[in-house]
Amino acid sequence: MSHLREFTIPIQGLKIGIHEYDFLIGNEFFTHFEDSPIEQGTFKVRFILDLREDMLVLTFDFEGSIKTDCDRCLVGIDLPIEGDEDLIIKYAEESEEEIDIVYIERGTAELNVATYLYEYICLAMPVTNIYNCEDEPENVCDLKMLDYLENKLKEEPTEKKEDESSNSPWDELKNFNKD
Repeated sequence: MSHLREFTIPIQGLKIGIHEYDFLIGNEFFTHFEDSPIEQGTFKVRFILDLREDMLVLTFDFEGSIKTDCDRCLVGIDLPIEGDEDLIIKYAEESEEEIDIVYIERGTAELNVATYLYEYICLAMPVTNIYNCEDEPENVCDLKMLDYLENKLKEEPTEKKEDESSNSPWDELKNFNKD
């Protein structure tokens, strides 16, 4: 993780209490993660480290956008993404398995938060890449594509009914036991 050195926090020697950091994330950040679903994006991150005697409480507050294609009209969009996540890191000699808690050794000198930040941004991505672009000053939707899709959806149900009635396998099975 030497290429993501700016996300390394020296925890040894820090005073107990709250420490705040601000990060700017650009396209290069996402290239360091294999098979990243994000190729281009910019984010502002407010990172708060609450250092306690027995644990660390990390808070990641981020907002930004990724460049992707709209799943509705296929035009390139800046999809807004924001999130607020907390992570608890406890000191332990042996690594125990818990979902919401990470364990580190007590003598750990520094902590790189890049992986956690990357994962939280990816988890904040919506399942479908659409948003209400009508609220934007310029509507970026491809209206021709949306009209085309709407017309296709109206045509499909009638075509299916015709195909089902003429070539339905159920019609053939109804005649199977008539002999």
